[in-house]
Amino acid sequence: MRQEVGEIPDAIGRLLDAAPAMIEPAAIEIRRTRPKLIATIARGSSDHCATYLKYAFEIEAGIPVASLGPSVASIYGSRLRLSECASISISQSGMSPDIVEATRAARDGGAVVVSITNTSHSPLAAVSDHTFDIAAGPEKSVAATKTFVNSLVAGLLLLGYWRADQELLEALARLPEQCGRALACDWSPLLERLKAADSLYVLGRGPSFAIANEVALKFKETCQIQAEAYSAAEVMHGPVSIVQAGFPVLALAGRDASLNSTLSAADSLAANKADVFVTADGAEGPALLDTVASGHPLTDPILTLVSFYAFVEALARARGRNPDTPPNLKKVTQTA
Repeated sequence: MRQEVGEIPDAIGRLLDAAPAMIEPAAIEIRRTRPKLIATIARGSSDHCATYLKYAFEIEAGIPVASLGPSVASIYGSRLRLSECASISISQSGMSPDIVEATRAARDGGAVVVSITNTSHSPLAAVSDHTFDIAAGPEKSVAATKTFVNSLVAGLLLLGYWRADQELLEALARLPEQCGRALACDWSPLLERLKAADSLYVLGRGPSFAIANEVALKFKETCQIQAEAYSAAEVMHGPVSIVQAGFPVLALAGRDASLNSTLSAADSLAANKADVFVTADGAEGPALLDTVASGHPLTDPILTLVSFYAFVEALARARGRNPDTPPNLKKVTQTA
């Protein structure tokens, strides 16, 4: 895992080099067909990527994005009516039968089908109109890192080409250098706090909420910490009731329109004596973690995630765990 996290800058660079020939044709078709809805098909970390892209596409393109339940096609055999729609399937291996079957159903239902995968010659690619090979290279660690980041970048490249958004495309081009700096960020205060922790909350809003879900999963996978992700708005309802003195909270404060509300929630929890850590300036009570600002609201959370990946690998080892061999898990999970 440590090695693969370190490969993220180069992996993004390879994807950026391949993007014009691989991704732009799909963007042109989607622009031509003018879809009224975008459907996503994914599970696990890939579904967190899909949630990120949901926020990105809805915010920037104004088109609703809905997550399809893979079992609707694979188990229940329902036909999907998706004319005037586009669909995005995300799977590192491209092999899970339910993801493949749901993608086939989306194509048969009339959608323009895009797949994002690290295995270009896969069953998923065979049922797709356009396949994006994310060029991450072999990933042996059970916990996905560079494949998750490159899946995010591939989706944002599709958005950038589709919308002819030069500002976004330029921000994506800066990521390899910025990720190199993000890997060096020091999160040792949080590491010391979580060495013996059993649970914590991870907060975010908008695209950062999608990253919060991925972060919570990685805490479970690599450190066996019961981490739960919440919207910074939702946490102030029922979940806040168990946040007592000393309860650890990691607030992923995206540098976008959600920043103030996330910082406000973090301040409220800190005022209740929770141990709160935030990733952007502006909060009064929480501890500030070192991060790299990207200069664009849709790439900023990616840099925070890269810093987190380096941190959580070190945390797992500090807790006496081997993040490369988490209990009860294997690299590829195939579900019907």
